[in-house]
Amino acid sequence: MSNSTKQELQQFELPTRTDFPWLTSVITVLGVVLSVLHIWFNTLATLPELWVSATHFAGFAIICALWYPAHCSLKRSKLALGIDILIALGALACLLYIPFAEDALYERGVKFIASDWVFAILAIVIVLELIRRTIGWFIPVLIVLCLSYVVVWGQWVTGIFHFPGLSFETLLYRSFYSSEGMFGSISRISWSFVFMFILFGAFLVRSGVGDYIIDVSRAAAGKIIGGPGFIAVIGSGLMGSVSGSSVANTVSTGVITIPLMRKAGFPARFAAGVEAAASTGGQLMPPVMGAGAFIMASYTQVPYVNIIAVSVVPALIYFLSVAFFVRIEAKRSGVHQVTTTTEPFLKVLLSGWHNLIPLGVLVSLLVSGFTPTYAAGLSIISVIVASWLSPNKMGLTAIVEAMAQGARNMATTAVLLIGIGLVINVISTTGIGNTFSLMINDWSGGSLIIMLVLIALASLILGMGLPVTAAYIVLGTLSAPALYKLLAESQILDLMVNGQLPEQAKAIFMLAAPDQLSALAQPMSLDKAQQLLALVPADFMGTLLEQGLGLEKVGLALLSAHLIIFWLSQDSNVTPPVCLTAFAAATIARTPPMRTGLTAWKIAKGLYLVPLLIAYTSLVSWDWVSVLTVGFFATVGTYALIGAIEGYLEGQINLFLRGLLGTLGVVLVWPDLPLTARIVATIVFVALFIYSGRKDRQQQLAATPSSQS
Repeated sequence: MSNSTKQELQQFELPTRTDFPWLTSVITVLGVVLSVLHIWFNTLATLPELWVSATHFAGFAIICALWYPAHCSLKRSKLALGIDILIALGALACLLYIPFAEDALYERGVKFIASDWVFAILAIVIVLELIRRTIGWFIPVLIVLCLSYVVVWGQWVTGIFHFPGLSFETLLYRSFYSSEGMFGSISRISWSFVFMFILFGAFLVRSGVGDYIIDVSRAAAGKIIGGPGFIAVIGSGLMGSVSGSSVANTVSTGVITIPLMRKAGFPARFAAGVEAAASTGGQLMPPVMGAGAFIMASYTQVPYVNIIAVSVVPALIYFLSVAFFVRIEAKRSGVHQVTTTTEPFLKVLLSGWHNLIPLGVLVSLLVSGFTPTYAAGLSIISVIVASWLSPNKMGLTAIVEAMAQGARNMATTAVLLIGIGLVINVISTTGIGNTFSLMINDWSGGSLIIMLVLIALASLILGMGLPVTAAYIVLGTLSAPALYKLLAESQILDLMVNGQLPEQAKAIFMLAAPDQLSALAQPMSLDKAQQLLALVPADFMGTLLEQGLGLEKVGLALLSAHLIIFWLSQDSNVTPPVCLTAFAAATIARTPPMRTGLTAWKIAKGLYLVPLLIAYTSLVSWDWVSVLTVGFFATVGTYALIGAIEGYLEGQINLFLRGLLGTLGVVLVWPDLPLTARIVATIVFVALFIYSGRKDRQQQLAATPSSQS
């Protein structure tokens, strides 16, 4: 990689104070201390959660204040460093103040004194500044707007968003002391699940798992046509699952895969688009799915192991969709084989078998019922032990480096999630989340597809200023209740239309429409079912859903709603005008950023198809026969749709065949069609696939004599 490319890639990295060797040592020591503390917090400690959250905030605030200057031009300024030391001391003072002031505050009847005002405001200001310098202006402005809405301008707003207001003292109490503010549930997720898995990822990378993933990907796909493209799909998907950051994944693996793809003959812009799309999918790939999966587990109260279990097939559909684009482009561009390794795949896989031990330990512990934090902690130990089976043994130095790197990787995420806690506090305090859900439900008119479009648009807009995790938290809080309600009610309506509503659910209608009980015993039209469902009071709707569907299906409906939002939140990585993952790939490939973003957006179409499948099919369920059936036909249908979009399968296809392919793709992914129709569509697709390949070979043979003459 050229020096100019390295310099351009630095725009995707935060400026750091690397010119102060003593400061690097301080950050390293602090990182190790924080890692040890968090391991203790998540295993043996019994401290109050407020104290742990405050320690989490103070520790990573100190790292951010010292390591990341307020502006890139100030990275060498001793004056700026002096000011940041004061900010770090201010964060430490906030931590020390809470244990001494909390009991006294409640003894006074939650009445603030001067010091309460000072430290509550100081903590919020520090969070705002550190988020500004690490993430940008969008989130601090959003936080200020939310906080001021509660105490100032909410009472000026008319209509459904009117809020009578709270006192500034009450706002500060809820923000600083309560379990719903900056040290509340989101902070708890940050210092438990998120940190432990980021630390686990740091240990994996330090032990050499990253190099092993690339080597295995090369051995698996390097010797086939379009191999470098498949290396990007496999390697970036696996690395993204470990790193949890699509941009970091693009930069680390893209410097290897993009030049390989260009050398093989792929267009530069396509190579960058594939890397961006594959890196984005890394956060969708179990067993580690970035911070979002842990937040989802907290929101839905669905065990983390269940979330990763139902996410396997959707993730495979996504990566196969990217691979289909690679295959088609490889055939169309005449990509030639590039030998990336001469070692057999099985030999490469077995040569680093010890690298698979930590992931096996993690999955086994989760399946056995261990909490994610305990599973991550024991898996970290397994990384160290497994490394002793390789030449790259992890000693004390390597362990210290991994802990320090894990803390540095966590710093920006920690302050971001603590700041987002302030936004979530406002949403819960004002009830604006329920208002927003009602508004979305009203705009959609009860139409699931319209609601999905609205959520996708909101996700794209939020993604222009928020990282993926933050966008999911905000959008999930605002829109998940409405989407869950619509998904669950659609299942109730299906039961009513088919006359299969359970007897215990019919009892709910005795309160709302006792004269209609006879109608519930037989099939009815959808309009009639909707009219009856509208008669059920809102207070009884939850009971109706539980009685009609059962707790398992209700839980799956809630999980489906969050998975849909989580998937749609990823689209900001590859969707212009703001798509940092695609821009990072474009920098490596030396291609126009915006055009590269459009290419990545096209290749990442699975980000939109999979949420539709989750919403309208049984892709997320515990019926594995149904899941695999839907997954198989959806995969074939995806290939058909991509072929229709590209106008190419194994060879060029005409307009009529493109239309036929598009029709086949729709049939294969459309819900509730007979199995026979899907099988016939699959057979026709296979016939078209073979036909296009034979026709292409015939054209090549026909062109060979003329080219030789």
